[in-house]
Amino acid sequence: MGRRGRGPGWNSSVLGAALAVTVLAGGVSVWTAQAGEATGPAPRAGAAAPRAVQAVGVSIAHASDAGSRGVNITVDDGPDPEWTPQVLAVLARYGVKATFCMVGTQARAHPELVKKVVAAGHRLCDHTVSHNTAMDKRPRAYQSRQILDAERMITEASGGVRPMYYRAPGGAFTPYSRTLAASRGMRPLGWNVDTKDFERPGTAAIVATVEEELPNGPTLLFHDAGGDRGQTVEALRRVLPELKEKGYSFGFPVR
Repeated sequence: MGRRGRGPGWNSSVLGAALAVTVLAGGVSVWTAQAGEATGPAPRAGAAAPRAVQAVGVSIAHASDAGSRGVNITVDDGPDPEWTPQVLAVLARYGVKATFCMVGTQARAHPELVKKVVAAGHRLCDHTVSHNTAMDKRPRAYQSRQILDAERMITEASGGVRPMYYRAPGGAFTPYSRTLAASRGMRPLGWNVDTKDFERPGTAAIVATVEEELPNGPTLLFHDAGGDRGQTVEALRRVLPELKEKGYSFGFPVR
């Protein structure tokens, strides 16, 4: 899940999958500090200077390896046995690759889905063990366990494929967690715009949010967990071909 808190109907015992899209022009990475973020090591050398982003809670946004009109799709909180297969089917239909930000306990519970994600050519992202959106308020030892244990769980479930990215639950990045992730070869991964799809505002409303914010080069956050995510799946069926028709290409996040 990208933003802090849960949408209506969320079952805390089931962590499903969420979906986000990153769109940035110019091939420039973005870093924005969280308000009140705990002190710690500075971001790794070579990180781009801070620049404005639109949504509260965004820590890192990336350009795309597909170029200045590249779109990077990321899928959070899974894998989920009901919704992840539907997301995979939509992605396959339109020939789109994504980055799946997986919760460690979910990966361990559904290794067959982790392997399907990898077999389809998608990338993996560490989304911690228990999806604690208050991680930035917890000690470094806790952050380390959450990140490193999830990395191990995901790698084991995938059959040996390591996550390439790290996304903090709810955007709860800290300088320490970013540095730790980087030391493990994982790029911190954030977003810019929350579509509020967890509120089930209707497929049309979700699509409209994408259309309105896309010209600004945002990262769009979707969810396919915590309740009926049929609206999200339908929105993706509309958004993906529309983006292609407008000349966007799909790739993976880069620094």
